[in-house]
Amino acid sequence: MNFTGEEVLSNDFAKKKRVSDLYRAMILGNLYHVKCRIVFETKKGLRDVETTVWAATDKFVSLKGGISIPVGCIHQVIV
Repeated sequence: MNFTGEEVLSNDFAKKKRVSDLYRAMILGNLYHVKCRIVFETKKGLRDVETTVWAATDKFVSLKGGISIPVGCIHQVIV
C-alpha cells in the first residue's frame, strides 16, 4: 500500500486519543490476542483492517503478519 505521508488528524485531542487507543489495542493484542479495527488512509482512499496490534511506536504500528502502518495515516482505532 502507498501511504500519503501526511497527518490525517488536525485536532490535538484526536491525536492524543489515537495514541491512547493504539496503546490499549497493543496491550490487549499482546496479552489476550484481542483484535481491533483500524481505519487508515492510503493514496487510493480510506481502508480498514481488523487485526491484532503487536507493537505501536511514535511513527508506526506493527500488525499481525509483519505489516506496518504509519501512525499519521490512522483515522480511528476501534477496540
